[in-house]
Amino acid sequence: MKRVLLTDSIAAAGEEILSRAAEILRAPDSAPDTIRRLAPEADGVIIRSKLPDDIFSVAPRLRAVVVHGTGTDLVPLAQASARGVMVANLPGINAQSVAEYCALAMLMLARNIVAITATLKSDTWDRARALGAQAHELAAMTLGIVGVGEIGGRLAQIARNGFGMRVLGHQRRLDRLPAEAQPAPLEALLESSNFVVLACPLTPETHHLINQRRLALMKTNAWLINIGRGAVIDETALVEALRAKRIAGAMLDVYEHYRLEPAHALRTLDNVILTPHLAAVTQEARSRASVAAAEETLRMLAGERPRNFVNPEAWDARSRHH
Repeated sequence: MKRVLLTDSIAAAGEEILSRAAEILRAPDSAPDTIRRLAPEADGVIIRSKLPDDIFSVAPRLRAVVVHGTGTDLVPLAQASARGVMVANLPGINAQSVAEYCALAMLMLARNIVAITATLKSDTWDRARALGAQAHELAAMTLGIVGVGEIGGRLAQIARNGFGMRVLGHQRRLDRLPAEAQPAPLEALLESSNFVVLACPLTPETHHLINQRRLALMKTNAWLINIGRGAVIDETALVEALRAKRIAGAMLDVYEHYRLEPAHALRTLDNVILTPHLAAVTQEARSRASVAAAEETLRMLAGERPRNFVNPEAWDARSRHH
């Protein structure tokens, strides 16, 4: 019987499908050493966390990897393709959850919610209430979305049709933006937006796309939200900008190094809200993704092509290996 390693837990509905045709190995945590220890016994792996770069050397038996979401940067793709390991992902499956997280982020930042809640618990009613004077309505604001795919498109609809915001969009193909987003060059978007949401994938072009120079283009009362990939932002430059209050604040769900170190400078700042890579994590999205990931895994372990093949070149390498 084939074995499938789960580096992170998946919903029961997905486990039920997997267990019909495979033995399930559950990792107690997603630390790189844990994955290295358990992966050699597995034929397939379903991941929400980063795989170690040497995973296919230490686990030569692996034939299939499914990303429980979209982030293909969690997999060393070149090595996978060279060894004939098929990789699939689930584009768009979490889009609604992530778009709602972005709406939440805009509301929390605009209404100064974290500071108000903390102050009410630790200080007086009046001091907490005074912080409300800094709050803003979203209606008159401009949202700039960098990378208007499934997530960005849904967020544009929520912001434009729900909050009445002006929405600017930037991506490679400006002619493919949804009706709710006006096309804008990146620099113009940064200069005009009250909120900048990063929803683009990590590529050589987007690595450190938001750097010291581009942060300096943002309004001093603007907020930055990142639900894409951590390394799209030069984190050192962002810490400097937040510390110096050159922008109003940020809400981050992803970081330059996958796990935020306990002593990281971001943890010391009062104008940033931090979450541990869970914008896509809701019961509904998890259930959808778990079923789709289980089905893709079994498809690949049966020797079939996955529905969403990230590295089709692995198919040819596979026939050479076998």
